[in-house]
Amino acid sequence: MALSPVLMAARSVGGQAVVEGVMMRNGDRLAIAVRKPDGSITLEKREWFTFSHLSPLMRKPFVRGFFVLIETLVNGIKSLNFSTQVATEGDGEEEIKPWQMALTVALSIALALGLFVVVPHLFSLGVEALGFGGDTSSLSFHAWDGLFKLSIFVAYIWAISRIPDIKRVFQYHGAEHKTIWAYEEGQELSPGTARPFSRLHPRCGTAFLLFVLTLSILLHALLIPLLLAIYAPEGAVFRQMYVVFAKFFMMIPVSAIAYELIKYTGQKGARLCRVLCWPGLMLQYLTTKEPDDSQLEVAIAALNGAVDN
Repeated sequence: MALSPVLMAARSVGGQAVVEGVMMRNGDRLAIAVRKPDGSITLEKREWFTFSHLSPLMRKPFVRGFFVLIETLVNGIKSLNFSTQVATEGDGEEEIKPWQMALTVALSIALALGLFVVVPHLFSLGVEALGFGGDTSSLSFHAWDGLFKLSIFVAYIWAISRIPDIKRVFQYHGAEHKTIWAYEEGQELSPGTARPFSRLHPRCGTAFLLFVLTLSILLHALLIPLLLAIYAPEGAVFRQMYVVFAKFFMMIPVSAIAYELIKYTGQKGARLCRVLCWPGLMLQYLTTKEPDDSQLEVAIAALNGAVDN
């Protein structure tokens, strides 16, 4: 089956698993499909929350990635809130308030930075104190920091994958990927046609996070010693606080570059795609599970809702 013009234009369709459902995005629209306790499927269509109306600069390559990350957090939290309400028979009436959204996003970012920036930095300081690594201006410090960062990330994903409710979300994650693959290949969407496709996808958010972590390791190793050569605060505590805050602010260019890389790896035929995609695809063996037909039905309903004119 040949790809229609609409399908060709929607190559960048993406999604997210939610509680007993899937959210799918197509351009400036999204659709959330959720399986209710009575077995029926609720479909909600919405506009994609975006910053693009504020300035054209926010859609420029190597700038847009950070803003897309924040947009994805906001839309993802809203979708999770809706799905939780529907899946628990709340019918999605209690929408999250703006101040609650701002607080949730802020806490999510703070938790991520604490877990993947502060904790690895402290561990690396411990290695330095034991005499197995150099100080913050050395390459060995950032090598240890990167090792701890990646180890914490993989351990965190492995740990949550053992939780039964999260396992179910990961099944919907697999359903989302299979459905998108079927759609991109121009297949008639049904559980039967989607089932044979891979549950792994190169444009997955898991791959994006892995790109962010890997790039942060490389940039920290290159830029932190340079930054300390330009200015280094007096006193050990202030020096470490200075480095940690520098890492916080580096997340803006890191996420921007990672976004461009993930878009590149999503292009079929890209010569480096297999090499760049491989780590993210391997990690998806933890973040996705094989879905059943009922979960594929939900993913299909979400995708149809997102692309339906």
